[in-house]
Parts: sequence; structure tokens; C-alpha cells
Amino acid sequence: MEILFVGLIGLFFAAAVYLMLSKFTIRILLGIVLLGNGVNLLLFTAGRITREIPPIIPADASTLGSVAANPLPQALILTAIVISFSFFAFLLVLTWRAFEELGTDSTDEMRLAEPRDEPLPPTGY
Repeated sequence: MEILFVGLIGLFFAAAVYLMLSKFTIRILLGIVLLGNGVNLLLFTAGRITREIPPIIPADASTLGSVAANPLPQALILTAIVISFSFFAFLLVLTWRAFEELGTDSTDEMRLAEPRDEPLPPTGY
């Protein structure tokens, strides 16, 4: 089962990098979402996928058993889900505002700092 998850994690990371290298902001946002999901799946897989023993410490023991699932990655995943969703919501609003202002989602056309039709500045005095 872990081999399947490793392949899926690699697929998520590859697709995320491909989408984040695009020049369109919507594809960049989708790449960020895929990267967050890939990281969450990586954390989940690192915490051992077992269903035999729940991650509960018995009353007569002081530590968790060696074959039990690690509860720390599960807690990290819950935190990462909240953070990645809020980051995605912020970037989505930022992208929407840029689209309203500039009329495009292509980063090549978002060149307010370097307008194309203005003359070059003087080279000497």
C-alpha cells in the first residue's frame, strides 16, 4: 500500500512543479494546491499506515507500541490542511483582483513595471 502512495506522491509533485512553472496564474494556483496535497500525503505515509493497533497508549504502558500508527503526522496534516486552504484562499483573491485590474491572467501580459509602448529613458545628460 505504501508503494502506491509513494507513486501517487511523486505524481502529485511532478504535476505540481509542471503547473507552477506555467505563465498563467490559475495553473500556478492549481499547482500550489497539488503541492500541498502531495506534502500531506507524504506526511501521512511517513506516519506508518497500519490499522491493526490504534495510536492509544494503554493504561499499563508508558509509551506507544512499535507497530502502532504514529499520531504526530496526523496532527501535522490537520494543521497543514488549514494553512494550505487559507494560503490558497489568499492567493485566489489576489489572482482575482489582479485579473479585475489588468484584464488577463497571463504573467507575460502583467507588465505594468515595463510598459511596451513607452520610449526608453535617456541614456545620457
